[in-house]
Amino acid sequence: MSHANDGPRCDTAPRTILWARLPDQRPKRELFWLSLMPNTEVTEVGSPRTHPPESGIEWIDRSFRRPVSRFVEAGAFGWLRDLSSVDPRPFQWVASLELCALVTGQLSAYAARHGIRQVVVTWENMSHQPLYRIPPYAQATRRALGADLMLCPIEAARDHLLALDYPAERIHVVAPGVDHHRLRPAEELGVHKVGGQIAFVSPVAGNKGVDRVLQAFDLVRRSEPEARLVVAGAGPLVGLVREAEQRTGGAVRYLGTRSPAEIAELLATSDVFVTAPRATWKWNEQFGLAYLEAMAAGIPIVTTACGTNHEAVRPPNLRVEDTPSALAEGLLHFLRDDGARADVGAANRRTVLERHDMTTQAAAMAAAFDAVESLPLRARRPGGRAR
Repeated sequence: MSHANDGPRCDTAPRTILWARLPDQRPKRELFWLSLMPNTEVTEVGSPRTHPPESGIEWIDRSFRRPVSRFVEAGAFGWLRDLSSVDPRPFQWVASLELCALVTGQLSAYAARHGIRQVVVTWENMSHQPLYRIPPYAQATRRALGADLMLCPIEAARDHLLALDYPAERIHVVAPGVDHHRLRPAEELGVHKVGGQIAFVSPVAGNKGVDRVLQAFDLVRRSEPEARLVVAGAGPLVGLVREAEQRTGGAVRYLGTRSPAEIAELLATSDVFVTAPRATWKWNEQFGLAYLEAMAAGIPIVTTACGTNHEAVRPPNLRVEDTPSALAEGLLHFLRDDGARADVGAANRRTVLERHDMTTQAAAMAAAFDAVESLPLRARRPGGRAR
């Protein structure tokens, strides 16, 4: 039955990974990060295709079965049709995102059936994640805990796995990388600062706190009437932003969804980046890749202290209480102090270059695979659970 792991992998042969995407429409950065690993070939299975052919990521078209679409967790509540028809022979690994995704549970059974190793990329920082106890998420989670490798972009995910009794030697923490060539400070990008501009680049939703940011901005304008807030993204609270745009005569500006190049310019021309995440019953801020993008652009961050976002947002950036007044005070600090704004922005840029370089982090991910490939394939029951 086993074919992909009969003997050691030849160093000159590429590592091959089948990535099963979740049933939403967004390209996953985690898939792209895996594709950057040296000597690695990644194939995506799902529908529609999320990365163009020129990305080097191959694609197998398989549709999804998605019984519901009205809940936030519906991104995980769906599974691939006809996964069993995908030929396993080209692949040494199968990969997916998060333990409780039903697709991850599917892959666990597929990997057990064909003797293929499984890696799960997880950002989860809640060891008592409620979804882990709710059928059918619970079944997917039990299967996922039989995986050969857990790849964690944050330390908190490692802690959460240890609390679930997952073996420590199979957990590897590799901080995410960011494209610091695309995302650069204004002077390197060849653009000029707008002056007094605050950027919110994130889902326009309650859990990212756009409502709190709008309240804080009203306080900011009382003493800094020339300040401007630009909002880029999509989500259920766009109407709230548009109302503020009308009410403030354009001091708040909604930009909608923007291309990567446009986001790079928006961040570079801004003085401060802001979000205000708040926990929900099944989610707490984990890291926040938008923070890294702002840091790469060389601007300071003001955000609420939420979950484990301290892993991304370090002093002298500001993590404050979830109140309009605390956010406003933090924003005013950077708007009024040119020296502090420049110093923190430069330090943020250095942090990205030193800790979040794409090439360096891709090599670190490859080393995690190498380490686990020296361990035996985990014994599983036919359904995918660890024995």
